[in-house]
Amino acid sequence: MQLPEDQLRAGHIPADVYRRLPPGTDVRRVVIVQEAPRSYTGPIVLTLVVVTGSVAVLLVIAFVVQVVAGAAVAVLSATGGLSYAINRTSKTRKGK
Repeated sequence: MQLPEDQLRAGHIPADVYRRLPPGTDVRRVVIVQEAPRSYTGPIVLTLVVVTGSVAVLLVIAFVVQVVAGAAVAVLSATGGLSYAINRTSKTRKGK
């Protein structure tokens, strides 16, 4: 029995706990309750869900912005509100 858990399973009371028992206590009726070790599964899963949700929201926002920008350019081009012209006037020198 090297671990405290092995001692508790075998019914042995550790010395520090034994010293804290009130005098006259029947040691055979003492029950030692241990707290369960902390589980990190919940916080890790929650973090992954939050990160995945944030990435999904950002991707949806980027897609919507791209679609709106494309539609705005198409509407402005079709109505003549957005136009560009290439001016290709050439200046030719006349001979002296």
